[in-house]
Amino acid sequence: MKYFFCLIFLFSSFSVFASNSTDDLIDELKVEISKKSAYEGVKESRINKLKLYRSRLQANDFEGQFYYLNSLYSEYKAYQFDSAYVYVDKMIALSKLKGDKPKEYYSYVKMSFILLSSGMFHEAFDFLHKVDVKVLDNPAKIDYYFFLGRCNYDLANYSNDKYFTPYYIAAGNRVIDSAISYCGTDFITRNYLLGLQKLQEKKYEEGKEWFSKLLEKDKVISTHLRAMVSCSLGIIYLETNQKNEGINLMIQSAIADVKSSTRETVALYTLADLLYMEGNIKDAYSFIQLAKEDADFYGARQRKIQIGAILPLIATAELNNSEHQKNRFLIFLIIITALALLVVFFLVLIFKQLNKVKIKERVIESKNLQLSEFNGKLIEDAKIKEEYIGQFFKAISGYILKLENLKISVDAKLSMKKYDAIHTLIDKIDIKKERESLYYSFDHIFIKIFPNFVHVFNTLFDEKDQIWPHEEEVLNTDLRIFALIRMGIADNDTIAKILEYSVNTIYVYKMRIKAKSLHPEHFEQRIMNIKAFDFN
Repeated sequence: MKYFFCLIFLFSSFSVFASNSTDDLIDELKVEISKKSAYEGVKESRINKLKLYRSRLQANDFEGQFYYLNSLYSEYKAYQFDSAYVYVDKMIALSKLKGDKPKEYYSYVKMSFILLSSGMFHEAFDFLHKVDVKVLDNPAKIDYYFFLGRCNYDLANYSNDKYFTPYYIAAGNRVIDSAISYCGTDFITRNYLLGLQKLQEKKYEEGKEWFSKLLEKDKVISTHLRAMVSCSLGIIYLETNQKNEGINLMIQSAIADVKSSTRETVALYTLADLLYMEGNIKDAYSFIQLAKEDADFYGARQRKIQIGAILPLIATAELNNSEHQKNRFLIFLIIITALALLVVFFLVLIFKQLNKVKIKERVIESKNLQLSEFNGKLIEDAKIKEEYIGQFFKAISGYILKLENLKISVDAKLSMKKYDAIHTLIDKIDIKKERESLYYSFDHIFIKIFPNFVHVFNTLFDEKDQIWPHEEEVLNTDLRIFALIRMGIADNDTIAKILEYSVNTIYVYKMRIKAKSLHPEHFEQRIMNIKAFDFN
């Protein structure tokens, strides 16, 4: 029945399908809460349309005015107490003005609901006691007895003792019986009322059976009634120690409340209390804050008191939890910082070690280059010595042979006393020719070892100062001086003796040629850097 979406029972209004996990349903609830403003935007749009339609009515259109006032009341009754009160009060005034008692009593029933929802039990009873039930139609009678039963149930919960609570529950059950008697073929309302009655009588298995029928897939019920049924069924599960199923049903009830833009609800604050007891402080604090906003927006005094009783506990737990998380984060940050410093320390050590390794590698590389150069020089020297020693032995052998032949000839001439023939024999020895032969051998061996000597030597001079041997020459005197220097004979006296020049002449030769070079300060070093042929 359409009037039942007004019901906000004392117990929470949450619901969850048993097949879903609690975490999944909490996530779904958070998603729906994020859409709350959109749902309320749709409600506000409906309200504005109703206000517009009413403003277009004639002032004397009693039926039309009453219809739209009742429609506006229905939109506000579970959404905002003040506005709902204004419109139901106008319904009462209009009914009295027209002398329409059925509508006046109908309006009293509606007023009792919002007073009950706001926590004003005495005022709610006052309006219900003004009603003459006989003049109401059946739906209004069901509402009347249902709200009267709600008043008694809420008072039983408010008293919560062994003296008055049983009395109020018994009184509530009696008037619910009356409401059931008027249901007729309205099985949805009948099943809900029977389930509610069995819940109050603590006949949980029977109550579960009636409520479960309303949540069957083939049953089409309003979103708000689904929230109320899920809430009541969730209470039964909680009372029978089936906590997970109970919490899941409560969450589903809260989801339905959000979708129906119900502000007068205990769904979120009851769920918050359950999650708090389960240790889910973060979600509990979030939901209790939202429940407080709903209670403040609606203006429900009783809900504010109920929320105020548990809000400090949850807030304290959230504060402690935040501090704990902060401390954990701080410890984690300290650990990460320490690890980072340790990593930096080891990186510095590794960097230093790498630098040391690189330095050692450079030293080794330098040593290897030096060894390579040294080995090259050794190979070069060995080849030079090999070539010149071979030539030396060849020349010496030739000279020994010549001396031997000369000795034999001289001895023969002496024995025969041919002294003039000895002079003739000695005159045949051409020292100049022998020296030229020596230079010829030196030049050819040197060029064999240093084939690029002449070319590289001349790169050290401008073109006009370059020294090139004549066509029939291998080396000339200038080149031969520096060839001897390249061979390692740097002493001027030795060079002078080899070339049959004075020491001074050799010195002048060297200085004159050096002065003409492009690099006089490094000239001799560049001569020494001229490479021999590849010995590999």
